[in-house]
Amino acid sequence: MRIDLTDTVAIVTGASSGIGEATARTMAAAGARVALVGRDVARLEGVRTRIAADGGEALALALDLGDGDAAAEAATRTVDAFGGIDAIVHNAGLFEAGPLADAPVASLDRQWAVNVRAPYVLTRAALPHLRERSSLVFISSSVVRAGFPGLAAYTATKGAVDAMARSLAAELAPRTRVNTIAPGFVGTPMVTAQYAADPAMEPGPISRTPVGFVGRPEDIAHGVAFLCSSASAYTHGSTLVIDGGWTAQG
Repeated sequence: MRIDLTDTVAIVTGASSGIGEATARTMAAAGARVALVGRDVARLEGVRTRIAADGGEALALALDLGDGDAAAEAATRTVDAFGGIDAIVHNAGLFEAGPLADAPVASLDRQWAVNVRAPYVLTRAALPHLRERSSLVFISSSVVRAGFPGLAAYTATKGAVDAMARSLAAELAPRTRVNTIAPGFVGTPMVTAQYAADPAMEPGPISRTPVGFVGRPEDIAHGVAFLCSSASAYTHGSTLVIDGGWTAQG
């Protein structure tokens, strides 16, 4: 099966690295025009340049999604550039770990602003511009399906993402499909930074993942491209778990 996203206009948040970059490049390679949203101007421009070198088309939008209505600006600037919106990949996420007793409430507020409020605001702003058979993909996490010490705030935000996606799936059908992807351990900068800080952590995810390795950003990107394509026309209100079998263990 070949994923064809020709004539698709997609917004990918958190597109400057990791899953977001892989998703943007995968979708562009399949024919989509992609609006790249992220905070780091230089990294976004690097992604845009790589997409252009591969024959694709992308727009770099340097925005801090935790800042007020920047998420809404992503929608309007994409429409100004490309004329409409066919897909939104809500990938941008903020991860701050720490035991409840030590974690400031401000940490919950920061994570909520990026992980929950920004997708809500962006989706709302995009509604008038979403075309027929459009698709929303929310990136959740396998942490929602198991308890992880020190991740109460982060888990709460990802649980909210799951709940929001389910509600929107009921509300926006049949014009717009809404699905969620729950990644497991993936070798993104967020994860590798933790390994660098504590090398003893690295063997754990590998040994606990049945397939025997940590996922690549491309493994998630392929799932996103499928959910944004006509190949998934009957997939709606679903969660695609891509975690190497981690949550299958119970």
